[in-house]
Amino acid sequence: MYQDGWNSVSGDELKGFLGQVNPIDGKYKCSEASTLVEWRALPFYEKVVLIRVRDNNWAPENLVLYYLADQGQLFRLNGTSPPIHEVNANAPIKLNEDIILDYLRFFCFFVRGEEGPFLVAESMDDPYLPKNMDEKTKAVIEGSIRPAAYDGKNEKGHHLANAVVFYSNAMFIAHFSIQETGLIEMLDDELLAGDLPTKIDAPIA
Repeated sequence: MYQDGWNSVSGDELKGFLGQVNPIDGKYKCSEASTLVEWRALPFYEKVVLIRVRDNNWAPENLVLYYLADQGQLFRLNGTSPPIHEVNANAPIKLNEDIILDYLRFFCFFVRGEEGPFLVAESMDDPYLPKNMDEKTKAVIEGSIRPAAYDGKNEKGHHLANAVVFYSNAMFIAHFSIQETGLIEMLDDELLAGDLPTKIDAPIA
């Protein structure tokens, strides 16, 4: 999810941000010395940015915390959909066929089930794919993933898309309906590979 395009936050801006959020979720302590804060633009918002926060003192080590920032107001991305829907309504979100897949990747990563993200799996180069896989598992995953695709609009004017989704220890091909408001519905899914000996490990809370 968004490996490039990040801008570092430092100085008074860093101090001000940490003053707003520290401690995050009431338990993750931040400091100007150890906490890395970065932001980047998102193509489906004009003025809302995505903020990520990391600190080597947190456990687990790969924990990354995220916010949406709407002109100074912060919305913690905690794995549930209400913060995203609130920003979508206020911003408002603006979708078209050129950026609909970006939004699908974003929504599926940040709105989580009990077993973690619904990762849109498109390339073996995705840094969120499990590491140190055995050759059999790697071959199964490599044979399943492919780029997400836009399928036009339905009679209601909703955007349609399909993607391979890696969730828990299984991979599915899923079809989605995406409304202009940002509401996403999974229309159906078909199992591609199940009972894999590995899972996506990308904690955000």
